[in-house]
Amino acid sequence: PADFIVEYVAQTRGWFYTLMVLGVMLFDSPPFNNAICHGVVLDENRQKLSKRLRNYPDPLEFFGEYGADTMRWFLISSAVLNGGNIVIPREARTIAQVQREAIAPLLNAASFFTLYANLEDFAPELVTDADEALDRYILTKLGQLADDVRDALSGYDIPRSCRAVASFMDVLTNWYIRRTRNRFWESGYSKSKHDAFNTLYTVLVHCCEILAPLLPILTEKLYRGLTNSRSVHLQTFPGPEQFPADVDLAREMDLVRAACSAGLGIRDRFGLRVRLPLKTADVLHPEAPALERYASLISDELNVRKVRFSDDLATAGTRQLQVNPRIGRRLGHKMKEVLAAARAGDYELLDDGAAVVADERLAGDDFGLRLVCDGDGEAESFGTNGAIILDIQVDDDQAQEGTARDLVRIIQNARRDANLHVTDRVKLSIDGPTGLIEAADKHAALISSQTLAVDLEFGTGSGIVSEHVLNGEKITLSITRMEELPRVWTYRPPD
Repeated sequence: PADFIVEYVAQTRGWFYTLMVLGVMLFDSPPFNNAICHGVVLDENRQKLSKRLRNYPDPLEFFGEYGADTMRWFLISSAVLNGGNIVIPREARTIAQVQREAIAPLLNAASFFTLYANLEDFAPELVTDADEALDRYILTKLGQLADDVRDALSGYDIPRSCRAVASFMDVLTNWYIRRTRNRFWESGYSKSKHDAFNTLYTVLVHCCEILAPLLPILTEKLYRGLTNSRSVHLQTFPGPEQFPADVDLAREMDLVRAACSAGLGIRDRFGLRVRLPLKTADVLHPEAPALERYASLISDELNVRKVRFSDDLATAGTRQLQVNPRIGRRLGHKMKEVLAAARAGDYELLDDGAAVVADERLAGDDFGLRLVCDGDGEAESFGTNGAIILDIQVDDDQAQEGTARDLVRIIQNARRDANLHVTDRVKLSIDGPTGLIEAADKHAALISSQTLAVDLEFGTGSGIVSEHVLNGEKITLSITRMEELPRVWTYRPPD
């Protein structure tokens, strides 16, 4: 029998049935072991796609502009492979938005690596373990991705494999690279920098091998560029012996990510930009003692000056369970009892992350948890047993540092607009209102280190001049590329 066959839902009583009858009648054997039954592909008016109507984007034009793998990912990651229907938008750009799930993150990660590896003339090598926590974490998560994709594809559940890939890409680009990029920028040799290059190289190479069945064209191009090998499709699928299996580290780091996500949610709720430093963050969780070694990660990600840990949520406030009103259709008349019990705090949290409220089991998106603080600060829950509290009060010192960090962003954009290379050192002049100059002067070392300004002065300068607006006030930047690099950066205070 065939390993699998695939057709759309109407064939369950047609081709699938006919094959089964003939196979049993003629050979006393099933003709296939697995059947993938996909849904119907529709246009925006919910009509089936038709060559006669031409009610779909031109595929050759789409492939030429966005690549065949983009269309492939759009289809295989959707519910259509689980029997649901899918609507094909008329606008090709709408379909191409799925690049954000896996294709764009993978390309961005590869671009980041090759940029700095070429600058360092670095010859990376594959590794199976690492010393630093972030490196071990991403390698462990990569091993979990290999297991998840292997299991999903072995069970012919292609959309599940795509969800696992998208989740890993979020970890890779929005956590690992963001939190380790300073190691790639270090001047000279260091073991930390060397390990970061080898770890990211290993992740990219094995990602290509894992994603090859799902994105065959993109992974082939990247793999050849990374390894000079003939083809990724001639490689074996990565096995567990190629990755560390530090389950405890992965769990702890996932908790750290969840805490940071909750903290950023507080910032967003109160309109506090991430560049504005805050005084304190309190992380409350039963595993708080194990999370203390990640204090610097949390501090950098949330831009807070001090992180404190406690394993006692009761000292911080009252936790409230909030029921998702959408489950009312499922619960019917029972919904009133569930809401009343939730408001009264009469519920039980289970070890698997679910909750029992009025004898009803709630899980996943059925409910959320919120911590109401007894004292100053604002709180946000994460997981089922954790919460984070941020001190959202801002004084003048914090405001000045926030202004300096905003100025760094503007200078970086000015460097890019001036077509400067990422390693170019510059002479920088800043002219603007008194308050901004005072903030820049106070944090001159931060600005210089972040923008590669080896000569910083205040007032009108020469070179590439650009005007910008910061906090509603006009500032002028003058940037000159330094041909010869001085040994130390020069600082000229304002008059």
